[in-house]
Amino acid sequence: MRLYTYWRSTTSYRVRIALNLKGIAYESIPVDLVKGEQASSDYVALNPIKGVPTLVTYDGTVLTQSMAILDYLDHLVPEPALLPQGDLTRRAHVLAAAMVFAADVHPVNNLKVVKKVKSLSDDASGLAWMQDWMRQGFAAYDALIARDTPFSFGETPDLADICLVAQLYNAHRWSVDLTDYPRLLEIETRCLALPAFQAARPENQNDAT
Repeated sequence: MRLYTYWRSTTSYRVRIALNLKGIAYESIPVDLVKGEQASSDYVALNPIKGVPTLVTYDGTVLTQSMAILDYLDHLVPEPALLPQGDLTRRAHVLAAAMVFAADVHPVNNLKVVKKVKSLSDDASGLAWMQDWMRQGFAAYDALIARDTPFSFGETPDLADICLVAQLYNAHRWSVDLTDYPRLLEIETRCLALPAFQAARPENQNDAT
C-alpha cells in the first residue's frame, strides 16, 4: 500500500498508527502541506479534497478521509480491532469519543481553517482559536471515556485512543494547558510505549523537519 502523508498531519498520524497496529506494510509518500503540494494538479487528480491522508490499496484503489480509511483497515484486517465487535453499545461509545476529535475539533483546526482565521485577524487569534477548540474537545473526551481501564475504553488501544494521541500531539505543539486531564496524559504515555504508536509519531517520519 502507499500512504500519502504529512508528518505533522494528525489525520495521517491516525492512519499510520492503525497500519502499524495491524501489521500492514506500506510505503510512506510525503506531501508537504506547508509548501502547498496538496494543491498540485497531480495530487488533486488523486485526492480532490486537497489534503492528507490518501491511501492507495493493493489493487490501486484510492481511499481518502482518515476515518473512512480506518474503517476500511478495520474490516480488511479485523485483529486487533479498532472498534469493539459484538457489543453495539460499547462500539457506539468508542466511536463517539473518537468523533470528538475527528468531527468536532479537527475540522475547525485544520490548516485551511486556521489560515482563514489568521487572515481575518492575526496569528495570536489563530492560536487562541485552536487552543480553545482543543480544550473543549479534551474536556468532552475526558467525560466520555472509562475511568478504570489502561486505555480509553479497555485493555488495548482502539479507535478512540488513536484519535486522542494524534490530537494530543497538536496540543503539545500549540502549548495547550493539559493539567486538568491527567488521565488523558496517562493514556498517551501507555500508547506511545507501544511500537505501533512510536513508529507512527510525527518526529519519526522520513519527511520530518
